[in-house]
Amino acid sequence: MTTRITRGAGALAMLATASLLATACGGGSGTGDSAESQDSATTTATAAADAGATENRLAVAYENGIAVLDGDTLEVVEEFESEEFTRLNAVGDGRNVLVTMSDGFQVLDTAEPALTDLVFEAETPAHVVRHDGKTVLYDDGTSDTTIFATSALLDGGGQLPETETVPGDRAHHGVSIVLSDGTFLTTIGDDAGRSGVRAMNADGTEMSRNEECPGVHGEGTAADETVVFGCEDGALLFHDGEFEKLTAADDYGRMGNAYVSETSPLIVGDYKDDPDAEGVLLDQVALIDPAAGTHEVVDLPEGVEYTWRGVARGPGDLAYILATDGSIHVMDPATGEISESHEVIEQWEGPAEWQNPHPAMTVRGDIAYVTEPATRSVHAVDLRTGEVVASGQIPGEPNEIAVALG
Repeated sequence: MTTRITRGAGALAMLATASLLATACGGGSGTGDSAESQDSATTTATAAADAGATENRLAVAYENGIAVLDGDTLEVVEEFESEEFTRLNAVGDGRNVLVTMSDGFQVLDTAEPALTDLVFEAETPAHVVRHDGKTVLYDDGTSDTTIFATSALLDGGGQLPETETVPGDRAHHGVSIVLSDGTFLTTIGDDAGRSGVRAMNADGTEMSRNEECPGVHGEGTAADETVVFGCEDGALLFHDGEFEKLTAADDYGRMGNAYVSETSPLIVGDYKDDPDAEGVLLDQVALIDPAAGTHEVVDLPEGVEYTWRGVARGPGDLAYILATDGSIHVMDPATGEISESHEVIEQWEGPAEWQNPHPAMTVRGDIAYVTEPATRSVHAVDLRTGEVVASGQIPGEPNEIAVALG
């Protein structure tokens, strides 16, 4: 059941109630650290265990297909046909993954496993954000936001859960998030560009907005519910109910993706200082300290380049960078210093387009899962030792990857 809500016009107004159950296509942040968030996370984990989501599973997309892998052995458990290019996002309930199809976000149940007939309809499905027990879906084609309880699919009995839809203003490539106090943050833009973020309280009243973030893209939530959005000239923070713009030293200093940890106040972002640079490889990272109000840029060692798919936070709240030299480089987000490097895969070249298959990394606990398209392989790496503890192959070149276990 869907509850459509209008925010930004004062009191909440219910516009429609309808079922979102749709036919499947025939064949893309952590919770806060409050006590309420911890209780929510515990409830979700318990529900996942009760629903049979105790196995560690991965979903890996390749051209026209998706493979579900055992997260320990990396053996293929099941394969499914899909559209040519699909994106994968974990729901956050320990079991389900959302697959971006042409008609919306389709639910992949990794425990069965099954590519179900459940679809959260969207004209152009885009960003998925998980925070404080809620999963938030953004539709680029309408700028509408769909919100549901992260654990709700586990109790749905084969149907989509009740959702809240917040209508957008003007369609654009955007993102939204709901904070623990009900604050709703969503990007501002239209088909001509994107300019910033607005904040609304739980009853739908706009509290504030900031339009000093050209090209706003991506979102991340660090400790103490500090939210960061990337800009083409730095970053935009939202904390303690207020926006704060951090300007990059370069005239063009784009951060498009944030890599955060719910237990660390420090933020790591990808960084590009040349708008005319060819390809998608990057050789700098942005380091943000919200408490100090600083935005610093660190040059990586010569020969160390990466894409947005190759950065994650892991053990010790450190940053882990999968580079074109085939190694995972361990960086301290406080200093930008690289303390260790672990050889994992063969050297690789950057893709011509971001959608093209190229090595990607996602982390669960101490384990990083790394794709290697050249060998159609997926590897599990112990980030504390750098040891490759398992490897497996899939039917096609791996592209996107998502870990189902919460």
